Amino acid sequence: MRRLRWLIPGAFVPCIFAASPLLAAEGTESAADTTIGWVFRWLNFALVFGGGGYILAKHAPPFFRRRAEMIAAAINDAARVKAEAEQRRLVAEARLAGLDKEIAEMRVAARRDADAAAERIRALAREEAKKIDLAADAEIQAAERAARMELKAIAARLAIERAEALLREEMTPKTEAALFRNFIAELEGRAN
Repeated sequence: MRRLRWLIPGAFVPCIFAASPLLAAEGTESAADTTIGWVFRWLNFALVFGGGGYILAKHAPPFFRRRAEMIAAAINDAARVKAEAEQRRLVAEARLAGLDKEIAEMRVAARRDADAAAERIRALAREEAKKIDLAADAEIQAAERAARMELKAIAARLAIERAEALLREEMTPKTEAALFRNFIAELEGRAN
């Protein structure tokens, strides 16, 4: 805005001088073709270029200096940003170069962890199998003991039934009477 304030009057002054010969013309003869017209033309030319030169000389250097400083600052910032970007690129390239190695290490570690986990699972499975075997053996032994006891009970019952059957077959009224007499004789012998 400050620059425009100086440019506006500088632009109107030459226009006034350029229009004055036209306003002063009274006759049929052109005032621009006279000596005074030529003098005014050259004077107008000198004033316009002199005013423009003065305005440029006064206001252009600070403007161009500020503009040059802004451009230099922008170039410095761009150089700094470029250096930072270059540094980040180098770090990224270094990471990418080491990425294959890291991936290989991760694969080895994953394989090692998987093998260790598989071994742990196998060990747990073996322990569980042992526990199941022990429980099955204990169950089998308990079932075997129960079966033996049941067999003994069945054998005893069968033996008693068979003995009763044999006794009934061999026991006649004569045998019963003889057994009864022997029993009483034993009781009398003990009583004495």
